[in-house]
Amino acid sequence: MAEKTSDLATFFKKKGFLYPSSDIYGGLAGFYDYGHLGTMLKRNFENVWRKFFVESQDNYYEIETANIMHENVFKASGHLENFIDPIVKCSKCGFFERADHLVEKTTKIRAEGLSSEELTREIEKHHLKCPKCSSSFEKVSVMNMMFPVNIGVGNQHKAYLRPETAQSPYVNFKLQYELQRKKLPLGLAIVGRAYRNEISPRHVTLRMREFTQAELQIFVNPDLMNEHPEFDSLQDYELRTMLVEDRPQKMIVERTAAELVERGLPKYYVYHLIKIQQFYVDELRVPKHKFRLYELNEKEKAFYNKYHFDIEMELSEHGFTEIGGLHYRTDHDLKGHQEVSTQSMEIVDEETGKKFIPHVLEVSFGVDRNVYALLDLHYNDDQERGNIVLSLPAKITPFFCAVFPLVKNKPELAAKARGIYQELRKDWRFFYDEVASIGRRYARADEIGIRYGITVDFESLDDNAVTIRDRDTTKQQRVPVSELKQKLQELSHE
Repeated sequence: MAEKTSDLATFFKKKGFLYPSSDIYGGLAGFYDYGHLGTMLKRNFENVWRKFFVESQDNYYEIETANIMHENVFKASGHLENFIDPIVKCSKCGFFERADHLVEKTTKIRAEGLSSEELTREIEKHHLKCPKCSSSFEKVSVMNMMFPVNIGVGNQHKAYLRPETAQSPYVNFKLQYELQRKKLPLGLAIVGRAYRNEISPRHVTLRMREFTQAELQIFVNPDLMNEHPEFDSLQDYELRTMLVEDRPQKMIVERTAAELVERGLPKYYVYHLIKIQQFYVDELRVPKHKFRLYELNEKEKAFYNKYHFDIEMELSEHGFTEIGGLHYRTDHDLKGHQEVSTQSMEIVDEETGKKFIPHVLEVSFGVDRNVYALLDLHYNDDQERGNIVLSLPAKITPFFCAVFPLVKNKPELAAKARGIYQELRKDWRFFYDEVASIGRRYARADEIGIRYGITVDFESLDDNAVTIRDRDTTKQQRVPVSELKQKLQELSHE
């Protein structure tokens, strides 16, 4: 496992996807920079997410907000008191580790949600020792994971780097509701940074201290949670679920949307489970057997979440790993902000005259985790070709297509190839390469995920046609230059 993680990290850096921040100074744990390819891949993922979850819906809007927020925001949300992680420290050498991760790693017991006392008992029960010096551990304690910030001359104001993007839509809700003509459901989305002082950041971008979230907060009338206008047409859709009851058998069960509603989940919630699975399976082309929706039990989920499913993808070295979640947060957040700010978050249903505080359904994605997961999923050391093939979907790969003159030292080939490149790059992200043999250029394109390669050869000068090479199959087809744009348009939607 460690070897595969190391191989991926080396590949990410070598090709310019991502690498430790401040790398020339030895790096800084939990912080990563994206290179040119990683930035393009990340932006492409974010844009596909925006289009699918936000831009395709009525009364859903993206907002951009400050990363540093007032101290009272986190008093109201409960972060000052409850945003803590369990930590265990060696009694001799001072080594420390997140306690639930230590227990999970060494005993294979799922320890998320266990109290400090329960974790201490597990550590003592299994006689766990410090991996550095083999000494005993102290009792488990807790640490708040937020980064405090002092603002102004003489530290006039105390604030925090936000540990999640979610609080920003909550404090913006009332104003945005008024601006959007008092309509519900109202969706407020943010693609932005969050900051957590992780005890033991690791596994590249799977656990970071500064990271990007893509989150959609949907404000709804709680009386309408068991309704959705599109649910009936999707009630037979099968979802890959692992409910709490499935865990003893470690079973993933395909259940229809209607079955989940019969088990007590609201239609509005189940509809969004469907949308999430469609996003991964249909939009991102993740194989279904690599995807699941994992239900959290009462101990694992946050106390304010009435329903909580993790979105998980199976990774080569980590198994099924959380990359997002669907959370029904009820009215917990808006109630908290109403109490601390003394600003009313109540609204009035214009049809019934009923007053209520909206409930929130949160669709949450870790962007960096998704980027890592997609790279892991599509990384293939192809022994037959003798090089890495990164089989990313066309929608998210950094470059959709590359143009190659067959040989470098023929000006007429280069000129024609350059002309095609300049024309097509207006519509797609294109790459041009004329260095080394054509076989080596194909290999380089495969390694960074370029979906198609267009080769201009000597015949092109006579028949005005080019060869399109498919990255995944290596099959080639001849296409007239006059039909090239139309052909690529077709291929971009496959």
